[in-house]
Amino acid sequence: MKPDQIRARVLTEWRGLPEHFERPDRAVLVADGVQKLMKTLGLADRLHSEAVLRAWGEIAGEFFALHSSPQRLKDGVLYVHVLQPTVHFELDRVWKREILAKLQERFSSRVVREIKFRLG
Repeated sequence: MKPDQIRARVLTEWRGLPEHFERPDRAVLVADGVQKLMKTLGLADRLHSEAVLRAWGEIAGEFFALHSSPQRLKDGVLYVHVLQPTVHFELDRVWKREILAKLQERFSSRVVREIKFRLG
């Protein structure tokens, strides 16, 4: 028996009147339950991956979104295919740090640690 149940039983015997034991409210939000389930099934990383891929256009900007496409997020590395060598150079050398900072701000540095750009 739990301490609350023992207490209720003792009070009942002492008073001669029944003491009603109320169960604590264990209700949780559905979103919390789904996240916990996704984590136990090993699907949390996939959920983060999909969110990062969807947010690419917004974070990288309209021009870069038209000339590149994120392919996958694996072990914290986001792989992005770029259509043209000049855009590849621009993304890799000039904008990489800024885009990575925005991704880490939005999704955390554990989700996205690095970005690798590839022509293709």
